[in-house]
Amino acid sequence: MCGITGIYAFNQVGTFNMINLAKATEALASRGYDNQGIYHDEVVGLGHRRLSIIDVSEAGFQPLWDNSGRYCIIYNGEVYNFQELRKQLLSSGINFRSETDTEVVLNLFIKEGPECLTKLNGFFAFAIYDKEKKTLFLARDRFGIKPLYYYHDQDKFLFASEMKSILKYGLERRLDYEALVMYLQLNYIPAPHTALAGVGKINPGNYVILNGNDVGFHQYYNLDHYTEPDTTSDYESSKKTLRKLLSQSVRSRLVADVPLGSFLSGGVDSSIIAALAKQENPDLHTFSIGYSDEKFFDESDYARAVAKHIGTEHSVFDFSNKQMLDNVENVLNYLDEPFADSSALAVFMLSQETRKHSTVALSGDGADEMFAGYNKHKAFFMATSGKGSLLKNFSPLLKVFPKSRHGSFANKLRQTERYLKGLKLNPVERYWYWATFANQKQALQLLSGTSRDQFQQDIYDQSRGDLLRYLRKGESINEVLLTDMKLVLPDDMLTKVDRMSMANNLEIRVPFLDHNVVQFVTSLPSEYKINRDMRKRILQDTFADMLPPEIYNRPKQGFEVPLIKWLRKDLKSMVQDDVLADSFVKDQGVFNVDETKKLKRKLFSSNPGDSHARVWALVVFQWWWRKYFA
Repeated sequence: MCGITGIYAFNQVGTFNMINLAKATEALASRGYDNQGIYHDEVVGLGHRRLSIIDVSEAGFQPLWDNSGRYCIIYNGEVYNFQELRKQLLSSGINFRSETDTEVVLNLFIKEGPECLTKLNGFFAFAIYDKEKKTLFLARDRFGIKPLYYYHDQDKFLFASEMKSILKYGLERRLDYEALVMYLQLNYIPAPHTALAGVGKINPGNYVILNGNDVGFHQYYNLDHYTEPDTTSDYESSKKTLRKLLSQSVRSRLVADVPLGSFLSGGVDSSIIAALAKQENPDLHTFSIGYSDEKFFDESDYARAVAKHIGTEHSVFDFSNKQMLDNVENVLNYLDEPFADSSALAVFMLSQETRKHSTVALSGDGADEMFAGYNKHKAFFMATSGKGSLLKNFSPLLKVFPKSRHGSFANKLRQTERYLKGLKLNPVERYWYWATFANQKQALQLLSGTSRDQFQQDIYDQSRGDLLRYLRKGESINEVLLTDMKLVLPDDMLTKVDRMSMANNLEIRVPFLDHNVVQFVTSLPSEYKINRDMRKRILQDTFADMLPPEIYNRPKQGFEVPLIKWLRKDLKSMVQDDVLADSFVKDQGVFNVDETKKLKRKLFSSNPGDSHARVWALVVFQWWWRKYFA
């Protein structure tokens, strides 16, 4: 796994920006400690940081050139079918100087052009330069597992694995206020937007061709094409197909020339991946974390039970609150755009400790979005099937009790209240309500008058409409899952895993997101995935024989941290006296001081609700703003 960055100059002014290429490459150091490589001419500059996984020799250093010296590539990713593709290229007369998948991707592109992307099974973001034609080709994998940012003006086109690299080219920094409002609702920023005006994310399943002054964006993959229900197979035969496809996916992701392990949270998803990996690798090492001070959030006993059942060498990293809190600033400092999923801290800590044992780890990411694993999916099922109508009778009682995520009973009340409010909305607005922590009015109220003047409602409406366009009728669980695959998965879950693992120089592989698995699961009827008694139904039924019985159909806990407790106590000074101090907010001018004070009072009240998530979003933004703007 690696980091890439580069520049394509349209004129001499653009070429002058090549002087920043070395700094932009160095900014990606944590993504690859093993080597740094740079190339530039008068049109293109390419920078690469390498984390060696396949062929760790110098033959794999990048930028990597083809035998003719005409084409070169910088590449971040892994293509798992590269050996098969290599054999095909060898039979057509192409010779190789390395054993890397990078060289296979380069030669496949030379032979087939953009069509090569449809043959790649893996995750990637890469750039290929044709020195003779002076053209540059950029591509991102189907589901957005690997990131790719860009900036485009009249002089140049910049790209990089992370925004911090693009900022090294000396851009003017201006807030994108429509993205800011979405961030204050979702706690992350959906593609193609970023927090900075002018900087974007290349969408998953897209490629870009730069030729002279022409910049062309193209889509090569769309999961929409695989959403028609498969009526040719029944439930039992579908289980067999799922088992075969996921087993093949795990097997292909075990190829590495460095130590490889597997995350094991104790939930069904990571347990299945670990069990399948153990069948292929008898010496598999699994890793999980525990919370010695917070048993409400601790799943380590379940992880130990799975590890014992499948027979892996297992390490539990048991963290105290102090150990977790000592790393809060490390996480905040690594983020180069606002990202307020607080479980990022847990992923950071798990990655940090896992890296001491392995360079690569498998994870169970993607299964919740594919198989209906979240609480909101159960809520959608109840809403569309009428199963939750009796809860309406409890609506008056909910006003009496305090609601928060801190504690089982208070959390159930919070969830019930959100469910009942969602029932009153149409299906599209219901999805947005259950996906967010604040509505648009609440988000706008947090902005200062100056900031609200910068906000453009029509742009926001267009962007939000694009994000929700897959909810065609709004009554199908499969439409909800498709929207999650397009929104929540790449912009929250995969972003979290990529940034926190790369901060620790660890590669994460996600077997559930093999496109063959995804396409098959997407085509299955929704009743295969969820019913009144079970979420992730077909997944659990397919692999029940491989796991201990206590894992089957256990309630989803989520990979969370005790955020509300920390904000009220250990991080209180950060909220009250540092980045959210009234004086700082006033001098900064982005937010409304009175509204931030109200939100802080809500946090410290007896009925905090979701205020801790909204306050954390402000803390993360303020930390980022101070680092990159102040």
